[in-house]
Amino acid sequence: MTDNERPAVAGLLLAAGGGRRLGGRPKALLPHRGRPLAEYAVGVLRAAGCTRVHVVLGAAATAVRERAEFGDCVLVENPDWAEGMGSSLRAGLGSLAGTGARGALVSLVDQPGIGPEAVRRVLAGYEDESSLVSAAYTGVRGHPVLLGRAHWAGIEATATGDRGARAYLKAHEEAITLVECGDVARPYDIDTAADLVHLE
Repeated sequence: MTDNERPAVAGLLLAAGGGRRLGGRPKALLPHRGRPLAEYAVGVLRAAGCTRVHVVLGAAATAVRERAEFGDCVLVENPDWAEGMGSSLRAGLGSLAGTGARGALVSLVDQPGIGPEAVRRVLAGYEDESSLVSAAYTGVRGHPVLLGRAHWAGIEATATGDRGARAYLKAHEEAITLVECGDVARPYDIDTAADLVHLE
């Protein structure tokens, strides 16, 4: 399938977390390569080929809007962000419902070691609305993940707390196409002060 024939797979960046283990510093605002981490993460999705990008904001959403350049991204505010990633995933998928997108490429703001090449590989695994595609690192499933539209309702029904799509993906493991990305990306998270060493 060529890029021109590929149905719209939207980029969905989850960037609502409050950075509880970082002393309450919202991850979206952490500086990386001279810009807020959320802006950097959007750039990765764009560089990989996502023409439509929705960004879910939560903690310090006003400050994030003011400091980060999002271009024509759709900004989705999640008032329930403190409940965990599940609420942000529901808000993000909900925002895509009327857009014609047939899949969502979900990435996390706190994984700057995952660049455009890994995202491109996962995008290339899309076939149709029933697709479930995940990056893998030495065979272990990680992010980003591509969720075909046919799965959105099931994911929204099970996305609670910090689990995101984990429960749904575990229940549909046999349907997931794993795409090895360990040679082009490092899937560390920026969770604690010790992890800040990964930022540039």
